[in-house]
Amino acid sequence: MSDPQRPRDPSEPDTAGTAPRTPERRKDAHAMDDATLLAGLTPEQQATVQTMETFHWHLKFVRRPLFKTPIPVLFNRAGDRFVVVNEDGTIDENPTLTLRD
Repeated sequence: MSDPQRPRDPSEPDTAGTAPRTPERRKDAHAMDDATLLAGLTPEQQATVQTMETFHWHLKFVRRPLFKTPIPVLFNRAGDRFVVVNEDGTIDENPTLTLRD
């Protein structure tokens, strides 16, 4: 970000209307520990996640939409299937959740 008090260097190209690019945050991100991922989940979601982990499902990440309940996403051991845990602790095996590559 540039300092508005500092005079602009005339050799710098004028890039008006373009936002500065930020590095990709998903790559090289350290895996969060389970306590951090479970924070903010309902007790029902936490119980379901713990039960699913006994069946070799792994809590990969938690989507946290604004003003809504967090959505924990679990993957199977092979990593080819995923489920989400609803607010009431039920498992949605056919979620409408779109994952990016």
